[in-house]
Amino acid sequence: MNKKYNFYAGPAILPLEVIKKAQEELLDLNGIGLSILEISHRSKDFDNIINTAKEKIRYLLNIPDNYSILFLQGGASFQFAMIPMNLLKGGKADYINTGAWAKKAIKEAKFFGDVNIAGSSEDKNFNYIPENLTLTSDASYVHLTSNETIGGIQWSEFPDTGDVPLIADMSSEICSRRIDVSKFGLIYAGAQKNIGPAGVTLVIIKDDLVEKSPDNLTTMLKYKTHAEKKSMFNTPPCFAIYIIKLVMEWIEKRGGIKALEAINEEKAKILYDLIDESNLYTGTAEVKDRSRMNVTFRLSSEELENKFLEEAGREGFVGLKGHRSVGGCRASIYNAMPIEYVRKLADFMRKFEKDNR
Repeated sequence: MNKKYNFYAGPAILPLEVIKKAQEELLDLNGIGLSILEISHRSKDFDNIINTAKEKIRYLLNIPDNYSILFLQGGASFQFAMIPMNLLKGGKADYINTGAWAKKAIKEAKFFGDVNIAGSSEDKNFNYIPENLTLTSDASYVHLTSNETIGGIQWSEFPDTGDVPLIADMSSEICSRRIDVSKFGLIYAGAQKNIGPAGVTLVIIKDDLVEKSPDNLTTMLKYKTHAEKKSMFNTPPCFAIYIIKLVMEWIEKRGGIKALEAINEEKAKILYDLIDESNLYTGTAEVKDRSRMNVTFRLSSEELENKFLEEAGREGFVGLKGHRSVGGCRASIYNAMPIEYVRKLADFMRKFEKDNR
């Protein structure tokens, strides 16, 4: 097989070890004579899968006991609406506008209550994290996007919101670094960047927020429904949850999130050091707010960018084209990205610069 170097922003690279394990078990799960794709979600075999996935997530992220771990469908985009449906209820919420994904969340929240833009980096095309926030004491919650894949910016420290619950979209960085879950009321993440395939969304929600689900919401839209039924009210995305279980086991074997965090920092440093020393490449994000998951950069001309992407593709580097809304280039280096792939990309970038002086 001609394996590519997968730098796509999502759906993104999965650990090869996990893919091979899934391949081995696809026809026969643990010797039961059935595939994971066809077993009942009410079976003991699937009970073991979903419960193990939750246990590993709770252990690896050090999630307190007063939080529920949910596996939902509809992607992070569905959470943009489900959060205000359950928690805003005609009140007010603070949103911090740091890019395309934050803007989508803001748009949905406005259908359900008043939205205060507590901070924004739109004035500089979302290339930094705003520091001066205007938070409101009577807000139902504060919402932020912890890592913006398009602009390549990431919160290094999270704001202190006092008694107001902090909610974070961590789709593109979940499990990539240590976080204090107890500082958040709710964390959500589409799986397809760091912890699994597309089709399942991880929601970590404090139990007191679960209780805020209004009675007049339809059943499937209530957090309370899914918390009470332990993500099993209806048929869950079984295969995607199975892959999450395998990824969590992979993380644990690698030394946990602390070990991954160190590797992720090293991977990002390789590329950012190259960019900073280069006369051809320019980083697009403010240095202090650079993402360790999505390295965004431009070349000196669009013509050279197109040539760079074409030659990179021939060498097996795929997914380096920047988001269509901003152009440029982007290397997404999530947990499963081997550091040797990053080194190979850096070597290619140096050669390309040398050849195109």
